[in-house]
Amino acid sequence: QVQLVESGGGLVQAGGSLRLSCAAFGRTFSGYAMAWFRQAPGKEREFVARIMWSGGLTYYAGSVKGRFTISRDSAKNTVYLQMNSLKPEDTAVYYCAADQRYTGNIHARYGYWGQGTRVTVSS
Repeated sequence: QVQLVESGGGLVQAGGSLRLSCAAFGRTFSGYAMAWFRQAPGKEREFVARIMWSGGLTYYAGSVKGRFTISRDSAKNTVYLQMNSLKPEDTAVYYCAADQRYTGNIHARYGYWGQGTRVTVSS
C-alpha cells in the first residue's frame, strides 16, 4: 500500500521561500516518477515539477522553472520541493503524486496521491 504524506506548507510573504516534503511509504520507489501538482481555488490541478526516482531526471512547468527545485532523498524515501521567490499566484494546495508506469504531466494518469499541503503567499 503506497502512502504519500506531504508537509511544509504555510503562509509566506511574496519573495519568500518554503520547502515542501513528501514522505513515501509502502514500497521501494525505484523506477517511479514522483511529481508535485498544485490546485488553486476554482482552478484545475496543474503540474509543477517531476523527478524520476532512479537517475533523478527532473522537469518543471514554465511558471516555476528557475524558482522551484525538486529533489529526492533515497535514504529517507522523501521528495522535496524547494520554492523560492514565491509569488501570490503560487498560492494553492500542493499535492505529491507517484506512478510506476506514467512519467508525464497529466494529473489523472498518476495513481498515488497525498492529501495535500496548503501554501499561501501574501502580497
